[in-house]
Amino acid sequence: MNLNQIIFEDNHIIVINKKYGELVQNDKTKDISLVDKIKKYLKKKYLKVGNVFLGVIHRIDRPTSGVVIFAKTSKALKRLNNQFKNRITKKKYLAIVSNKFPNEIGSLEHWLLRKKLKNKSFSYDKKVNNSKKGILHYKKVKKLINYSILEIELETGRHHQIRSQLSKIGFPVMGDLKYGSKRSNDLGYIGLHSYKLIIDHPISKEKMEFIASIPTYGIWRNVLFD
Repeated sequence: MNLNQIIFEDNHIIVINKKYGELVQNDKTKDISLVDKIKKYLKKKYLKVGNVFLGVIHRIDRPTSGVVIFAKTSKALKRLNNQFKNRITKKKYLAIVSNKFPNEIGSLEHWLLRKKLKNKSFSYDKKVNNSKKGILHYKKVKKLINYSILEIELETGRHHQIRSQLSKIGFPVMGDLKYGSKRSNDLGYIGLHSYKLIIDHPISKEKMEFIASIPTYGIWRNVLFD
């Protein structure tokens, strides 16, 4: 982990701008995760002996970049988990989709069914067994020659929600082969970036806004706002 990935750190939380391709926490691949990297950083910085506590509160997908917050204490972990559970937090993403995307602003509401063996979520117009409601709100914030940039605010936080819902309406995220994009990117990223997270600080209760800078590779180079 590069130190310039740290957006904010205090005694209770650490906020990271995750690179695409990084795992948030360990999985069956056994690749080094962001959790491993942060623990190593904390152990070295604070000369800690033994295990380092780091609480995982939420995740973003491996090919997605952007804001991820971790708890450095059990008290912060519990309080932040409650905020995410009760939808007190606000999460905003930028998504790159086809420039034929028709609407300037709107909402999507589907029923999402996660199939773990395929590591994929399917969106339905009506409720099916074991599905959960997924709601997001979007607005078109920029138009490029071949793509449109959507700002997306999640009302719910389902597995692969943005990727699944955009695919359902025929506009998969750029480079997202799993959800129907016609071509991948040479670098292996998808056009989805978690750029803003708003929380109440778990100890001070102060409203805090964290912004992850837009990537500077690939199509993202053309997304920088004036």
